[in-house]
Amino acid sequence: MLLRTISLSLFCYAAGLFAQGNPEWDEPFPPHKIIGNVYYVGTKGLSNYLITTPEGNILINSDFERNVPTIRAAIEKLGFRFRDTKILLGSHAHGDHMEGDALIKELTGARVMAMAEDVPALEKMRPGNKPHPIDRVLHDGDQVTLGGTTLVAHLTPGHTKGCTTWTLKVPDGGKTYDVVIVGSVNVNPGFILVGNKDYPQIATDYVRTFKILQGLPVDVFLGAHGNYYGLEAKYAKLKPGAPNPFIDPDGYHAYLAERQRAFQAEWDKQKAAAK
Repeated sequence: MLLRTISLSLFCYAAGLFAQGNPEWDEPFPPHKIIGNVYYVGTKGLSNYLITTPEGNILINSDFERNVPTIRAAIEKLGFRFRDTKILLGSHAHGDHMEGDALIKELTGARVMAMAEDVPALEKMRPGNKPHPIDRVLHDGDQVTLGGTTLVAHLTPGHTKGCTTWTLKVPDGGKTYDVVIVGSVNVNPGFILVGNKDYPQIATDYVRTFKILQGLPVDVFLGAHGNYYGLEAKYAKLKPGAPNPFIDPDGYHAYLAERQRAFQAEWDKQKAAAK
């Protein structure tokens, strides 16, 4: 009962913060090339990625509806056309990453694709009472291909049941790099890891996800939020002729190790409280 009371309080606190929003979620950030045909078109706090191809472009994450004009402006500032967005993908079924799916589809006609396990949550995400579009339901290991670029959808559950990590191989400067875009491994305030009636396997899913992510080949480390991979610091180091700061396999593994320790500590705390 104590654990349930604490978890409910944390959930209400987190929901309040979520409703108020984070100023960095709306603060524009300079759009920039990361590597090859991968570009950053997000805000300071919410990450969006544009993958360009000769047959149109792929966008990862739509964020809140209110962020869509900022994403559009970033894409156009880089010299690309927003209406050339042919495919829209997502990191996980939370409003700060996928609420704007319907609006982007309306503006561009993009095909919206989402992991099967997140579909029930997405169907409840109806800003302005608009149905949430899902043109293709994805499963673990599915490939999304456009104009010679292929992304692989990895089911990395825990943060949500269908949390998705995207990988792709990107040629740049005569070399090919493995890019990993982490969905999320955060345990948010209010997440119930022990005795979760709505998601009984949440903790074991986290454990499995860490194992999956640790086994992925990686050169370039990205994520659903810029603070996962040090966006601001790395962008500041992005200089012509200098080593690409986004090539950071060591940072990827350090990040996973830190997040796994945080998860384990919270899980241990909740297991102890449950006793």
